Amino acid sequence: MKRRDFLRWTGVSGALALGGAPLAPRAAALPPDPFYAHSFADLSDTQVALDSYLGKPLVLNFWATWCPPCVKEMPDLEVLHQKYTAAHFVGLAVDTAVNVRKFGEKVKVSYPLLLAGHGGIKLMRDLGNKQGGLPFTVVFDAQGRIAERILGQVEPSKLERIISGLI
Repeated sequence: MKRRDFLRWTGVSGALALGGAPLAPRAAALPPDPFYAHSFADLSDTQVALDSYLGKPLVLNFWATWCPPCVKEMPDLEVLHQKYTAAHFVGLAVDTAVNVRKFGEKVKVSYPLLLAGHGGIKLMRDLGNKQGGLPFTVVFDAQGRIAERILGQVEPSKLERIISGLI
């Protein structure tokens, strides 16, 4: 018997002998991604803490009004937002408040739009988007850990599979 198999077997049988279940990793005990420490202004200039979105998967979409693929994917995100109420959707604008407010009058989405401003590029890089390109979508699990990163326009069917796998 290999040492690794022996150790695994003794850990499982030892836990069972003590009347417990086999020892399993405690994934739920891991803290959320440090990104959840941020808060951002909404279109009413009210600060929204990202940790208020813990407890459900979060689809965080970095976008800008001047980015054609960003604007093009918003209806797809809206459809998925309406379909998957067990997940949060948030648009984080790498743009100015004036531009986003004006855009919001023309293009309606029911998910929150928050403002990262030009500092959003550094935030994207911190989340793994080294190029700093838009659109950029990060899907977090309910505990706030990164489940998927998507650089470029989302493919609705792919995003739907990711979301349904988390809820």
